[in-house]
Amino acid sequence: MKHALTAMGLVLAATTATMAEDKIVVEFAYPYSHLFDVTYEAILPKFYQAHPNIEIKMRATYESYEDGTNTILREAVAGTLPDVTMQGLNRQAILVEKGIAKSLEPFISAEADFAKDGYHKAMLDLGTFDDAVYGLPFSISLPVGYYNMEVMAKAGYDKTNLPTTWEEVVQACVNLREAGVDNPMFWGWNITGNWFLQALMWSQDKPTVQNADLQLDTEEGLIALTTMQDIFQGCEMQNLEWKAALASFSAGDLGMMYWSTSAVGAVERAMGDFTLVTSEFPGIEASGPMGLPAGGNSAMLVSTSEDPAELEAAWAWLKFITSGEGAADVARTTGYMPPNQAANEIILADFYAENPAKATAVRQLPLLREWQAYPGDNGLAATQIIYDGLEGIVTGEFDDMKELQKDLTDDVQDLLPSGS
Repeated sequence: MKHALTAMGLVLAATTATMAEDKIVVEFAYPYSHLFDVTYEAILPKFYQAHPNIEIKMRATYESYEDGTNTILREAVAGTLPDVTMQGLNRQAILVEKGIAKSLEPFISAEADFAKDGYHKAMLDLGTFDDAVYGLPFSISLPVGYYNMEVMAKAGYDKTNLPTTWEEVVQACVNLREAGVDNPMFWGWNITGNWFLQALMWSQDKPTVQNADLQLDTEEGLIALTTMQDIFQGCEMQNLEWKAALASFSAGDLGMMYWSTSAVGAVERAMGDFTLVTSEFPGIEASGPMGLPAGGNSAMLVSTSEDPAELEAAWAWLKFITSGEGAADVARTTGYMPPNQAANEIILADFYAENPAKATAVRQLPLLREWQAYPGDNGLAATQIIYDGLEGIVTGEFDDMKELQKDLTDDVQDLLPSGS
């Protein structure tokens, strides 16, 4: 962080003198420009109106949450950290463990009007480590179903009979193909952090990791893998890169897409002339999922400054974007849910009634579970191993799910702290 000297314009037409004002610059880095650029464009004018002495300097955006974590780890070594970083909810722990993230408790305790009750407890807990808050959640997502109702109508579907189980999704794919739809569905196996694998695990109320042990070698793990295989094979799903999948759905080529609610705003801005409906994430059983992983990101203070004024400026930005109007703009511009209860229940009182496609995830809030990271220094490597395994199911490289279950368990467990 540094002080920037900003030249002001002429005060009077006949005056050639300029005035200068010291501003504190807060360096800020965040992921997914295609989702969040529009959000910060909405937030910044409001922040500057409230804090004219602070300038937010945006760094190059992270390609993904994994990229964001790797970047911060490198910058910590190089001494080039930003002041505030947005990190995936499942990537906060490693920054706390390595002493890169600063506890927010001193700032919170100094706030006369700061109420932790403004945040959903389950959400605030996602950034709490050893009873101290290190990350304030900025955007929260859950997996949902996206439907192009004009395409779905070709096979006799409307809002009343959308699939509620994965078996019904596969049957819908068959029906859509018979109706002439070439590519009925995309299922987001390749979303960051093995999120959809965890969605199938939590659907059975089973964590993916427990006490540093991978739980993929359980009955629930096998069901998760075989369910994926059934979906990919039964729907003859193309192995699309995730950006291509979002573009294909927005163009009206897909009937169904299962993805994070985060993309609703981006889809609505890019979509062709069709009716978009979102609905609850289907379940393995007819009773629906027992839980779903909370996606999204959290604002963390990683500044190396020791100047109290600079740290207070960073805190002012961090607090602004996670509360009040700042948090509300997350919902207005994306499909994420604000983590702040006041934003959801007061500022956005009528918003979800007027924007039903963004309301689906809110209805699923009781299912909120932790988005888990693989513990230890090899967590990102473990993520990649599972990613490669899931892609092998999509491409047909792996057809024996029991064998894949064993191979993934052995390879990942060796990378975890309890591995031998």
